[in-house]
Amino acid sequence: MYNILTLNKISPNGTDRMGENYNIGDDVKDPAAVLVRSASMHEMEMPESLLAIARCGAGTNNIPKEACADKGIVVFNTPGANANAVKELVIAGLLLSSRKVVEGIDWAKTLKGNGDSVGKMAEKGKGQFVGPEIMGKTLGVVGLGAIGILVANAAVALGMKVIGYDPFLSVDNALKLNPSVKVMKTQEEVMTSCDYLTIHVPLMDSTKDMVDADMIAKMKDGVRILNFSRDGLVNSTAVLEAIKTGKVAKYVTDFATDDVLAEEGVICMPHLGASTPESEDNCAIMAADQVMDYLENGNIVNSVNYPAVSMAKSGAVRYCVMFKASDDAVKNITAAVSGMIAVEAKTRGNYGYAVVDANDDSSVAAVEAVADVIKVRVIK
Repeated sequence: MYNILTLNKISPNGTDRMGENYNIGDDVKDPAAVLVRSASMHEMEMPESLLAIARCGAGTNNIPKEACADKGIVVFNTPGANANAVKELVIAGLLLSSRKVVEGIDWAKTLKGNGDSVGKMAEKGKGQFVGPEIMGKTLGVVGLGAIGILVANAAVALGMKVIGYDPFLSVDNALKLNPSVKVMKTQEEVMTSCDYLTIHVPLMDSTKDMVDADMIAKMKDGVRILNFSRDGLVNSTAVLEAIKTGKVAKYVTDFATDDVLAEEGVICMPHLGASTPESEDNCAIMAADQVMDYLENGNIVNSVNYPAVSMAKSGAVRYCVMFKASDDAVKNITAAVSGMIAVEAKTRGNYGYAVVDANDDSSVAAVEAVADVIKVRVIK
């Protein structure tokens, strides 16, 4: 029986897949895995029993990934599971950034109580909410992952010219892009050439404040900026100043912070990107499947702190070994296993993972004694 702790409400379409061998709840003790959405785990004391954390979503800023890796805890995410939901909201934000729909709706409410005069008053006042069409304009997409690709292709379908940049663009993702999307050589080239900018990258030291005062100064006058990825990618002080001067026509963000709320030229949403029942179902299903495959088979898919390693079982037992990456780690681990049948091992940054199939589990102590080994688990 595996205990699974839930830190948020997780769609039953995911948890119901886990079956009778799983005890799931928000108060279970000694969990083998945690399913989480937005709850912060940075201050949480990780129990010794914990083997895996699955984030029902793509971003993992709420999880201490490095600290988990040091303890042999695999952190999973669910890339692409909520991509369509975010894409749809980005397209909505794109339209809202151009046409003054939000402002017009708010103003129309003030006409309440004027009876038969409302129609004439609306016609007279609508001119203050004029905004340009997006057809024929240039959309810049920074980050051509699961969401960025969908946004780029949707914008093409709406008649926009689309340029994009991603330093890690894979062949598979490149093939998914509409052929008319022009992939640029640099991020700056995208940001300085577009009428609308949308960002779809993780928040890291290298991406924090990627849209700052210096970058905004290089952009087109009247640019419209959309941030549905992570708070911190756009420097809010810089963008608010640019709105005052007219350099930025509109800023649309899915991250409510006190400094941008109710500000002129800003449309702020309460993190609605993945808030659809379909997205929550997709993320929960993917997270549950990944956790089950790891706990029962030792396979790692879509981890953000350990390498992807999968292998069909071929022995009576399977050793699952987390280790610090070094030149001799894999050689020493396999040498310590008696009756080894098959092995698959990879490293990612400072950490590595090996699955070793063998005839019996008599070598656990020998593997644990290998230098650089973090954790050893045996699946029978």
